[in-house]
Amino acid sequence: MKIFRNLLDTVKPIFDKGGKLEKLYPAYDAFETFLFVPGHATHSGTHIKDSIDLKRTMAFVVLAMLPCIVFGMWNIGYQYYSAISEESTLIENIIFGFWKFLPLLIVSYSVGLAVEFAFAISRGHSVNEGYLVSGMLIPLIMPVDVPLWMLAVSVVFAVVIGKEVFGGTGMNILNPALTARAFLFFAYPSYMSGDKVWVHGASVDGYSGETILGALASNTSSWDSLLWNASDAFYGIIPGSVGETSFLAIAIGALILIYAGIGSGRIIISTFIGGYLTAYLFNLWGYNALMSTPAHIHLLIGGFAFGAVFMATDPVTASQTNKGKIIYGLLVGFFAILIRIFNPAYPEGMMLAILLMNVFAPLIDHYVISGNVKKRLSRLKLKS
Repeated sequence: MKIFRNLLDTVKPIFDKGGKLEKLYPAYDAFETFLFVPGHATHSGTHIKDSIDLKRTMAFVVLAMLPCIVFGMWNIGYQYYSAISEESTLIENIIFGFWKFLPLLIVSYSVGLAVEFAFAISRGHSVNEGYLVSGMLIPLIMPVDVPLWMLAVSVVFAVVIGKEVFGGTGMNILNPALTARAFLFFAYPSYMSGDKVWVHGASVDGYSGETILGALASNTSSWDSLLWNASDAFYGIIPGSVGETSFLAIAIGALILIYAGIGSGRIIISTFIGGYLTAYLFNLWGYNALMSTPAHIHLLIGGFAFGAVFMATDPVTASQTNKGKIIYGLLVGFFAILIRIFNPAYPEGMMLAILLMNVFAPLIDHYVISGNVKKRLSRLKLKS
């Protein structure tokens, strides 16, 4: 690392004030602080002082996503070779998945960071760190065969409309990654739904690449009649978005986030509780396939688990108070199952549920804080 340090120190005067590339200093600062811990501390009273900076926090989130990334690449290859009825090894599956996932990752980061750098340079501030996570999340919640130009357009929309118009990282009211998915979902629905987009090679005659949710939403199959079982859903050996299929990989990521103190355990647990209780109540009523699907299965399929762990816990767009986090999580789980069951055109209700609660998170915190203030005032009156 000493080589990089010396190189950065050598070129720094060019980017400092008065240098030839003064306007590009935010770009230099982004690379320097990515490779090395900044030599300055936060002085604003609105921030909690800690030894970890935002870039390192984001790096922990990316680390937590690694199990989903590795398994997702394996599953891409496994689903492809299954579609064409060929035997494959573990390494063959991972290599095939790697080459399919890599272009999505490159487009996501190159386009997103280009927009971030452009805004940082034009505004004269440091590059926001938030896209380190968003850039990884976006390809993980996309179908493997989504056209790259569509992915690029959705990334631009997510960064500009979902974040920069609100002031950048820390100011946005919607999760940027979900904003990208929502844009594609409504702008190009045929590339984000159906049975041909989730598995590379699903266009092979006689092969169906539909997901569990797609099969249940059509109301032509019940859970018991599907080709998959609870074990398949738990391990993730099913068609779906790149990083959303394996509950086990997501659970490992959740443990990393909670242990590191970065992800909110209150939000994660309350989201699962809200989803389970809602699905269980509909089990008692169930007159269609989704209502009759066991409550615990709802937590394993679709993007429910991935959304609960990596999306609902976004510290910027989620509730900030402890009680608010519990209420927020319960409502995310409730609306995810509600949308999934009553609107089969959008069986992936987790996306819409989180975006909806992103909007209401500040209101939840407002009433939680107001309630606490009223309780303290009433106690003060009783004492006086």
